Parts: sequence; structure tokens; C-alpha cells
Amino acid sequence: MYRAICILLGCVPALLAEAPAAIAIRNARVVTGTGVVLERGTVVLGNGLIEAVGEDPPLKPGVWVMEGKGLTVYPGLIDALSSWGIPAGAPAQPAQPPAPAARGPEDRPLNTSWVRAADLIQPGDPRIDAARNAGFTTAVTFPMTGIFAGQGAVVNLAGERAGDMVVAAPAGLYVTLGGAGGFASFPGSLMGVIAYLRQSYIDADYYRVVQANYARHPAGARRPAYDRAIEGLRDCPRVLLPAGRKVEMARMLRLAAELNVKPVLYGGHEAYRAIQTLKQSPVPVLVSLKWPERDKDADPELPESLRTLETRESAPAGPAALAQAGIPFAFYSGGVERPRDLLKAVKRAIDAGLSQQDALRALTLSTALIYGVADRLGSIEPGKIANLVVTRGGLFDEKTEIQCVFIDGVKFEPPKETTGEAGK
Repeated sequence: MYRAICILLGCVPALLAEAPAAIAIRNARVVTGTGVVLERGTVVLGNGLIEAVGEDPPLKPGVWVMEGKGLTVYPGLIDALSSWGIPAGAPAQPAQPPAPAARGPEDRPLNTSWVRAADLIQPGDPRIDAARNAGFTTAVTFPMTGIFAGQGAVVNLAGERAGDMVVAAPAGLYVTLGGAGGFASFPGSLMGVIAYLRQSYIDADYYRVVQANYARHPAGARRPAYDRAIEGLRDCPRVLLPAGRKVEMARMLRLAAELNVKPVLYGGHEAYRAIQTLKQSPVPVLVSLKWPERDKDADPELPESLRTLETRESAPAGPAALAQAGIPFAFYSGGVERPRDLLKAVKRAIDAGLSQQDALRALTLSTALIYGVADRLGSIEPGKIANLVVTRGGLFDEKTEIQCVFIDGVKFEPPKETTGEAGK
């Protein structure tokens, strides 16, 4: 037995020597995401991280070299708000009480604020492969059911186990204003939901005071009850609030100030109308790439309002207006079914005036900054996680091909597209 162990241990250095110490993508066009572009640069990856970036960085012995002539290297793309990795059938949230049972905020209806996306990730979700094949290496993914739906996580889109995929958690608390219509009473309306949000945070402040007082003087005091819904509100560094229309943006900014939370607005299709409102506060906006369009089942004879037609026409111009005003923003999939269609949706914003540099930033570094992970993701810089997308052609060109992506330094190649019925 001893001899066998010695032989096995003796083989370890040889096995390690056979694996490349690092990977170098050489002679490629490198778009770092920080504003610096190397027309003929090299990116060195090792141990899942970016080790070096430059025109001709020194290479260590044993480096595996990938010839990058004719290729462009970008930071890995990030979806700023999705449910990728959390399949609809995933075991997740406890059942809610019957709708008529909610008497008030103390019943915590439609509140699963304690549910964590990091605990729900399923590496086998087919949307992960589809997103990776489209150039996405990371997603900020959230539970999406209920008013206080749950806590998101920043996840890399590769890994054998969920724990290998999580980059940071919690990323924020996802809040919706819908889902209350099934309740016979509270909070069965928009006014009721907003009142519920206010009361929940008032309860959280009271809960914090009671818990602190008990911790200081427990002897002779009644023990306060544990409330996991309130604990979930306290855990999150930021709150995502829905705001597609101008009036909703103003309403959510006022509500966030009243609740004393750090907000991130999502929706953003009327951002072009709300620039002056948004400039009053440095609150970031997540812009949905599912641009407004006419419902396919709508009656073609039914006239649409001028405002609806204007929003449908002007929504793609919103990102350019946000960039010009210096308002931080990022893109998210917003229910676009096929990830490969997301870059086409970004192209609509580019055609409406957004620069390609700002478009790339809205898919990479801006998202990382909004979620506080820019020290790890969002650009090609030494020390950051080795998440890259390698293309033949410009990222937003119509005929560009995704050659491969690197996630945590591991290379993935999308399958070649086929034609005809088999391709469909």
C-alpha cells in the first residue's frame, strides 16, 4: 500500500506538467472595456484569472498559445437581470397562504424575500448553454415570483455545481408591483402594494430596534419573534424597483428615498422622457432589451394611442439619452426568448444613437459597477476573472461569429449553426 501511494504521488508532478500553465490569446484585437483598445494585443489567462494584457507581455514556459489574428477579444457579456439558471420547475419558494387569508402586512403576502437565487441555481438549465453560445458569460439572476420575490446572485454561466458558479450573493432584492390581483383584499391593488412596501420597511426598522434592545438587555425581557421575511429585507445591499414609464420612475425614486433603500430601477423604456427626473439622482437604470411591440394577439382594427406608438418608436433611443446625460445604465434580457437575439436588440439602440463603446459598457462594466463586482468582472484587466468572448468581426456587426467564450479561464465553443430543417 505504501509503495502504491508513493508511486501515485510521484506521478502527480508529471500529470500537472502536461497541463498548460496558462493560455495566451495572441495577436488579437483586444477591446478591454475600459476605453483602451489594443489593435494587436495578447491576453494571458491562468488559474481562472486574467494574468496579463498588453501588446507583447512575456509568456511563461508551458503556455498554450491561441492564435488570435483576425479575432477580437471582448470582456464576457453580462445580463443585468434575468432568471437564467433558475428553471421554472426548480424547487424554490414555499407555498403562499390562500389569497383571501391576507388581512394586512403582518401576514407577509407574496413575500419570499429570504429566498436566495444562489441556492436555486441549476447548472443544467438549457438557457445557460444558449446564453453562453451567444457570448454571455455572467448573469445577475433573481427569483421572480411575488412582490418581494427574493435575493439575486451574480453567477458565471459555467460550472458542474451551483457553488462553482456563484460570483457574489446577495446581489439585491427583486421587487414587483404585480401579483396581488388574486387577493380578495389587501394588497389587491397598486395602492395596496405600495402601502405594503412602506409598511414592510417600517416593520423592518421596528424589528431592528427591538432586536438590538433585546441583544443589549435580554434578562427579564420578552424574546422578540424571528421574522424571516424581514430578515430578507435587511440582508440585501440594493433593491430593484420596477419603472418602465416616466411616472413610475418618479414614483419609485420618491418611494426609495422614503424607504431609505439603495434603489436600482428596471424597465427603462421611457427613459428618453425621464432624463431630467433621473438626473436629479444617481440611481442606475436597467434597460430591458425586449423593446415595446404590438401584441401579436391584438385586434388589428383596434386603434392605439399616440403615446403607445411614440414609446414603441422611441424606446431604443433611451440608452443614448442616458449615456449623454451621464446616468449609469445597463442592459438586461427582459424576457427575450433567444439569447442570440439580444445583440440584435442592442443594435437597435446603436442605430438610435448609442455609441458602440457605450453599448459594450452597458453589457459589461456598467453592470459590474452597479452590482459592486467591478473588481472582479466587466473588463479585461489583470487580476479579474477570466471571462472573455472572442469573435470574428465586431461584436455588433450583423454577420459576426462567436468563436468561443472563456468562463473562469475555461474555453467553450458554440456549436456551428446548421441550415435547413435540422437547424430549426
